Amino acid sequence: MNKIALNKIAIIAQHEYMTNLRRAGFIIMTVIIPLLGLIALLIGAFFGGQAMEFLSDQLGMDPQEVGVVDQTAGYFTPVIEDYQDRYHLFANEEAGRVALLADEITTLLIIREDYITNGRVTVLNKGSGFGAAVIEDSRQARAFFVDHLLRGKVDPALQQRASNPFKIESVTLSASGEAQGGGPLGIVSTFLVPYFMGILLIMTIFASSGYLLQSVAEEKETRVIEVVLSSVTAQELLTGKVIGLGALGLTQILIWLLSASALSGGATALLAISIPLMEQPEVLLLAVVYYVLGYTIYAILMASAGSLGTTARESQQIAGVFSMAAAAPYMVSSFLFTNPNMILARIMSWFPLTGSTMMILRLPMAEVPTVDIVASIVTQMISIPVMLWAGAKVFRMGLLMYGKRASLPEVIQCLREA
Repeated sequence: MNKIALNKIAIIAQHEYMTNLRRAGFIIMTVIIPLLGLIALLIGAFFGGQAMEFLSDQLGMDPQEVGVVDQTAGYFTPVIEDYQDRYHLFANEEAGRVALLADEITTLLIIREDYITNGRVTVLNKGSGFGAAVIEDSRQARAFFVDHLLRGKVDPALQQRASNPFKIESVTLSASGEAQGGGPLGIVSTFLVPYFMGILLIMTIFASSGYLLQSVAEEKETRVIEVVLSSVTAQELLTGKVIGLGALGLTQILIWLLSASALSGGATALLAISIPLMEQPEVLLLAVVYYVLGYTIYAILMASAGSLGTTARESQQIAGVFSMAAAAPYMVSSFLFTNPNMILARIMSWFPLTGSTMMILRLPMAEVPTVDIVASIVTQMISIPVMLWAGAKVFRMGLLMYGKRASLPEVIQCLREA
């Protein structure tokens, strides 16, 4: 590509960026996200306590005062001192019901006389049955039962350990046997960071594609594109639009990230960046590479799709197919936690349309085979010039068709003739 062509691409990119930067839609959309975050922050600051109290009262999320009716042979009488601030013993079921209806307690446990043989416990709640599920999954409730059943029968240290049997320390080993980290930082590094990077890529694709589709559709409807194509080639125009509107989408994402960082005191951004740098710096580097490759591929596809529709809405429907492909790895993300290197994940990593998102998800979770990394990068790098060439042909054909959407056979015929 000669210097003249590069200058034309730069002029187109600058024009697209500056023109759309001043659009009211761009300004409103860019400002509204931080504004909603600020409103949520203010609501949380002023009404957070009241909201949690409301949820606790209405949904029974955390029953603070629990009544106990012990119908066994005294296994739960009296209540152990460590639990007396939350668990209150009642002489019979009637007394417990009265206290529950008077809002003196939030939940009533009736431990039946045959509890030792079948574990039967009746849970009473006022207005909602959700409290029974909370009690069943509550670690403190389980500890309450274990401590009382073992009281005076085993060593106190053993009793305490039985009520709280384990504290998980997660450590992931690499292929060479080296520990890659665990605990809260490891969870953030292997779960939150890949999800954040993948979602950021998808957000960039959606944001930039919207501007690409809108720009192409408007120029096509007003027939300005005929004048433009008399001065530049379709490939130069497509490349300039991808760069300019891509930079606009990245600007919007950057503003959102800086706003989120400011609203959270910088903690969120610092955590997201520092953890991969400290533990897996190569993961962050590769994530940036896949981010750029993935965006470039989808920007070309979105611009080409935008030229095929007769209206902006029709173009968005065509581009929706590619948007689904970008989000496809999230549909199988639940399986990645147990086996990030499963066959399906490896296949999707090699495929250009899903490779970037899938690799961003896989890299922090496990040691990905080198062949997958190399193959995914190579296939995407090969795909970009091919898509740019094919996209330019489709782009030119679509822009010069008015009142009629190009069909798939026509697109194939155009590529064959090229």
